[in-house]
Amino acid sequence: MIGIALIRDDPEEVKAAVARKGEPTDSIDRILEADGRRRVLLAETDAAKHQRNEGSRRVGELLRAGKSDEAEAEKASLSGLADRIKELDAALAQVEALIEADLLLIPNLPHPSVPDGRSAEENPVLRTWGEPRPEGATPPHWEIGERLGLFDLGRGAKVAGSGFVLYTGTGARLERALIGLLVDLQAGRGYREIWAPILVNAASARGTDQLPDKESQMYVVGRDELYLNPTAEVPVTNIYRDEILPADALPIRHVAYLPSFRREAGAAGRDTRGLLRVHQFDKVELVKFVRPETSYDELETLTADAEAALQALELPYRVVERCTYDLGFAQAKGYDLEAWSPGVGKWLEVSSTSNYTDFQARRMNLRYRPSSDARPELVHTLNGSSLGLARTYAALLETHLAEDGSIRLPAALQPYVGADAIR
Repeated sequence: MIGIALIRDDPEEVKAAVARKGEPTDSIDRILEADGRRRVLLAETDAAKHQRNEGSRRVGELLRAGKSDEAEAEKASLSGLADRIKELDAALAQVEALIEADLLLIPNLPHPSVPDGRSAEENPVLRTWGEPRPEGATPPHWEIGERLGLFDLGRGAKVAGSGFVLYTGTGARLERALIGLLVDLQAGRGYREIWAPILVNAASARGTDQLPDKESQMYVVGRDELYLNPTAEVPVTNIYRDEILPADALPIRHVAYLPSFRREAGAAGRDTRGLLRVHQFDKVELVKFVRPETSYDELETLTADAEAALQALELPYRVVERCTYDLGFAQAKGYDLEAWSPGVGKWLEVSSTSNYTDFQARRMNLRYRPSSDARPELVHTLNGSSLGLARTYAALLETHLAEDGSIRLPAALQPYVGADAIR
């Protein structure tokens, strides 16, 4: 959520920034109009409460002076004031709720350096790593996985429905090995490991911008008013919600493995074969809490950390910068890491790294003290996958398929699997 002071100071600049993302700007005018009413109501409320307090003070003075008749007359003059204050408080609460609701509809403002563009196809490629195998050099991963008995899509669908994967035998061991390697890798790079709840409440979902606009993509546990974790950043970023962190706490860097669940509503027919678009997927997530002046540098190191995971798996990849329309509602700047899938013939997004500036922190009321005697300020938050495992798993099978039909395992992964290849 952006600050209302920013809208008051330069509404036209805010509108222009919101329009760069292709988002509507009508809520900005509603906020300005409601904020004007709020200020009038606040002034009336303050004046009425001041009048009440002054009247109460005079009543006390009159009673102490033994002037009970005058005190009763003063009380009578204040008799309607309490009801008026109650009406003003109710009107003020109503207009503040309207402002809050509209503020939740305004996206984070893109950093000026973010390239303009209307779709992911316009995202500029910043760099590449590795030598991709030619398109069609291998079968698609679902054929490889079926032949080697690594996962069973049919039985996964029988258990839970289409889009749920049953990993079996060595395939299950490989998934567990990937999780272990990626967590250990990032812990070695300075991230503190976290094991977080899979279920999140509405406050957590709202704090990381899943609510109100992404509820249709989440699995809802209606009876208990909880949500299945839609992406691993949600529980980890909310760890410090409603806290004031001490001056020496930042930066905080966490790594967490979490299964995530996404309905993918409206995604029918879009890259749904195999592991490309599933409803339950494992993620190793990186989350940072940093001082505002360092957050864009932290975005670059966060991206480098996610790249290190792909390099450890020896997967050719490219880094693209997300353009304004592809940036996402809450992000100020971000990158996608895409692994090459020769069997599918596509670059697969396996990580997105993002700087949210103070957008999430304002929703979560997450602050820090720059020094022991300073006023609290909002933290900047960042996150990125290291990595999303379903597509990483797919790229791994296709990239490391050997001529004899086995899967050669990268050296970094071999200790976790206990073998140098899968046959």
